[in-house]
Amino acid sequence: MPPATIEGFCEPRFAAVRDAFAENFAERGEIGAGVAVMRDGRPVVDLWGGFADAASGRAWQRDTLVNIFSVGKGLTALCALLLVDRNRLELDAPVCRCWPEFAAGGKERVTLRQLLSHQAGLPAVEPRLAEDALLHWDVMTAALAAQEPWWEPGTRHGYHVNTFGFLVGEVVRRADGRSLGTLLREEIAAPLGADVHIGLAAEHDARVAHFEWLPELAAPTVSDPAMLTREQRMWHHTYFNPPGLSGHGTVNTPAWRRVEIPSTNGHATARGVARIYAALAAGGALEGVHLVDRALLREAATEHVNGPDAVLSDRTTRFGLGFQLPLPERPLGPNPGVFGHFGAGGALGFADPEAGIAFGYVMNRMGPRWQNPTTRALVDALYAAM
Repeated sequence: MPPATIEGFCEPRFAAVRDAFAENFAERGEIGAGVAVMRDGRPVVDLWGGFADAASGRAWQRDTLVNIFSVGKGLTALCALLLVDRNRLELDAPVCRCWPEFAAGGKERVTLRQLLSHQAGLPAVEPRLAEDALLHWDVMTAALAAQEPWWEPGTRHGYHVNTFGFLVGEVVRRADGRSLGTLLREEIAAPLGADVHIGLAAEHDARVAHFEWLPELAAPTVSDPAMLTREQRMWHHTYFNPPGLSGHGTVNTPAWRRVEIPSTNGHATARGVARIYAALAAGGALEGVHLVDRALLREAATEHVNGPDAVLSDRTTRFGLGFQLPLPERPLGPNPGVFGHFGAGGALGFADPEAGIAFGYVMNRMGPRWQNPTTRALVDALYAAM
């Protein structure tokens, strides 16, 4: 593969970010990527480079889109918060108030706040679902409405890896009438001019980067899930019920792009992610576009859970309302109040209100999921430049 070409602009003060971005290609295995930083609502870094498709040699362009995986959870949470801001939803109201079927299985008291902070006990569906179930919103949401919680809601938290978007997205749909992807497009992305999508129209396919998966992340062979312990079944079904739910074997297909899987199949440019977080770094509004009230945003960025995660093998996780919060082993700069969301492989969007910083990073190579050296290099370089 020829050396990656880096394009775009970077203000001289942030040259260290450009250097780290180039080093990601030269030393850390980056294939194609984009990174964008805004400060006080103004772009200061907007770089892209490498290959959108390494096999064909197709170069990464300024408008290349790529799957951003769980970065979409922050966007999903923002859609719900927008409706809270407009008094269409209440954080502490039972979910079944707008979604009556959800009360099944002892979930009649589960609240939107618990959904957003991963306390609802619904990281997986236990009955085996058909292979194409992930492509059918009504099938997935009906299965989740019928599911009994894996733990008593509110007593633990566990990362709802793939179900978060269906759960929060159905609440949004019931309260607003539009799908989550439509609301994101009409109320957030279009007004801000942010190139982000949940449910991608065919007209954008030519812009999408091919995502390079790691073979070792394929679904493990399980001949009979009934032979697993309950905890093992929960973990397996979180990622692989239905098959392809996490993106393996599906992420590069048109069928995957068309539907809305808000936790997992968002597509964006780094610039688009940074632009949305720029509005959040500024207190919930940017250039006359109001998304959420400052006080509500502060509440969303406040720690709701912190400790052993029931899904991620008791690894410590820390969440506000749909947003990940920094941990010592996963820092986002030195300032308090930072919030955002990582995506599988290292993608990241975050806001640092104290510094007025918004950050977006997207790439097409599945690297380490928890501590990715390419992401860390960029964030460290950004704050060193500050």
